[in-house]
Amino acid sequence: MPSNLTRRDTFLSAAAFSLIAASPAAALTENGARQLVDKVVTDIDRVITSGKSDTAILREFEKLFVRYADVKIMAQYALGADGRSASASQKRAFNDAFTSYIARKYGKQFREFIGGRIEVKSARPIKAGYEVHTRAFLGGEGPFEVAFHVSDKSGSDKLFNIYIEGVNLLLTERGEIGALLDRRGGNINAMIADLKKAG
Repeated sequence: MPSNLTRRDTFLSAAAFSLIAASPAAALTENGARQLVDKVVTDIDRVITSGKSDTAILREFEKLFVRYADVKIMAQYALGADGRSASASQKRAFNDAFTSYIARKYGKQFREFIGGRIEVKSARPIKAGYEVHTRAFLGGEGPFEVAFHVSDKSGSDKLFNIYIEGVNLLLTERGEIGALLDRRGGNINAMIADLKKAG
């Protein structure tokens, strides 16, 4: 699948999609949102330096994504208006395929970014939760700005989007899913089959 994401996009997306959640019993606070980003850096580093095979790392990443990202909301947004005509079984199949696709697409890039770091700078309330502003550093590249969006609207603290230097990554994924659908003439089942092999 074509993509205009750079290496820095891939790294930060991987970090974002495996964001560590706070306790479901506590309402999301500014401090809690900041701590989520701090925790994900530690967790990502643990996975990529574990010495496990690439296949095992992808499995670990998918588990983190399922547990800590608002997968249902993200998948619904990525499917867009076409989701209104999808059956319940198609929505479940797309959700599963989207989860694995994200894990493959971003998780396989982990080893390229050992030693990278993200510094939390500030957080501010937004309509859906909090936006956490960070600065990311990768070897050989200058620092760049990243904003994580987190919310507790699903009942626990979850990631639902990320902006890298102003680029909305969830909107980018929606465009990619839309392109797959266009190539299949709007056939959702065919798009899901393609998505299972993409990334």
